[in-house]
Amino acid sequence: MILTVTLNTALDITYRVPALVPHASHRVTDVAERPGGKGVNVARVLAALGHDTVVTGFAGGPTGAVLRDLLAPLGPVDALIPVAGNTRRTIAVADATTGDTTQLNEPGPAVTPEEWAAFLTSYAELLGDADAVALCGSLPPGIHVGAYGQLIRRARAAGVPVLLDTSGEPLRRGIAARPDLVKPNADELAQLTGSREPLRAAHDARRRGAHAVVASLGADGMLAATPEGRWQAAPPARVKGNPTGAGDSAVAGLLSGLVERLPWPERLARAVALSAATVLAPAAGEFDTSTYEDLLPRVEVTAHATAA
Repeated sequence: MILTVTLNTALDITYRVPALVPHASHRVTDVAERPGGKGVNVARVLAALGHDTVVTGFAGGPTGAVLRDLLAPLGPVDALIPVAGNTRRTIAVADATTGDTTQLNEPGPAVTPEEWAAFLTSYAELLGDADAVALCGSLPPGIHVGAYGQLIRRARAAGVPVLLDTSGEPLRRGIAARPDLVKPNADELAQLTGSREPLRAAHDARRRGAHAVVASLGADGMLAATPEGRWQAAPPARVKGNPTGAGDSAVAGLLSGLVERLPWPERLARAVALSAATVLAPAAGEFDTSTYEDLLPRVEVTAHATAA
């Protein structure tokens, strides 16, 4: 079983408009609602790939109830902890003319010390059955900035490989707890290390505590720095569409490859193909199956000569 943790879950709402024009009224042509938050998206992709997956984190209020209702038929097991506050919404406005997406993210509900304690108890129990765990996304109000470091240490004590996908100070604190893998994008990696050169920054992140680093480079694919070596993987062609959730699909590719014990080049190829296939999907947490199957054998993975 793969466990995904989303402390700041969301109800993802996507509006599609013919063209997004500032200071104007818009007629929405399509509305989609999906259960969201980075770890929820990861779990949905993992379930679509055939992996047993459990979602934990927090959900509360009317929005949280809708999220859980939408999640139920999608495959992942719901182990979310109820909170008194109302789960946040994220609003994506997709421009049909340009293909660009504008994202609006609400803050999450405040989590009380009692709710955090209930989560920690459940998390410890879930780790007993987990083959890997992913810690994903932002922290809601009320959760201390070192929370991911705490969860990483508990996973390591239980002998469960852990992937961290967050940013800012939670990433800085979390990486010091020595996660097995971190997956920042290029901007997050630069903020962490101060370097805009991805390979140099990835090596710096490893020195700070990460066992392996996989950096998302947007349309240029992914870069991996690991104890076994370093590689760059790129899709055969750029895919135009909605990039929301592409990074979460990449995490699902890396996690599934980890539990299947695939070599690093195969993990990266899967992650890049899933990421590109998500750009063509209607919403985060989904991927276009035919695009994924077409791209997977054509992803180019290049090994760098010097070992990491």
